[in-house]
Amino acid sequence: MSRLITLYHRPNTRSTRFIFLLEELEAPYEIRLVSTRTRDGGGAADPANPHPHGKVPAISDDGVVVIESAAIALYLTDKFPQNRIGPLAGEPGRGAYLSWLAYYAGEFEPAFVSKFMGWEVPRSTAGWAPVEEVMAGILARLTEAPYLTGERFSAADVLYATSFALFANSPILPKSRVIEDYVSRVVARPAFERAMARQTG
Repeated sequence: MSRLITLYHRPNTRSTRFIFLLEELEAPYEIRLVSTRTRDGGGAADPANPHPHGKVPAISDDGVVVIESAAIALYLTDKFPQNRIGPLAGEPGRGAYLSWLAYYAGEFEPAFVSKFMGWEVPRSTAGWAPVEEVMAGILARLTEAPYLTGERFSAADVLYATSFALFANSPILPKSRVIEDYVSRVVARPAFERAMARQTG
């Protein structure tokens, strides 16, 4: 019998997207609610959370701890390949899949944090680009295909579309019908609805 993946989770945070992914994968899992530090300075790291900074998400797979969204997505889609939510090594689309996962961590999130904080990205030294350049590349891809890796939905779309949904009413996200349609395609999936119903534990 498969052991449960434990997802360390706080509702209405980045960890909610991993309930969505676990539902897509039909993986056996349990949710462990934990406290975290909050943006206003309140809260506290939970000693039960294995993330070294007390953040979410984190997962544990029979004692194997994985942190950071891109790494968790890759780990889970490799471990539970039956629903084809991420191309495996040697399959078509694997390179694009790995690239979009890495781009999320290395370009997308830093770009949006910089924009939110009002920091100008120093192009000669920063390892990431400004939001406008990042979005131009994403828009070009989603104009060509319905999903980031092509015709098939993948865990990369879980990361990006849920982020776009989070920023939907924020001035830091340029308005785009392409992005709105993309988010609608992703959040219309039944697994997303199941995740929303489970996110409080």
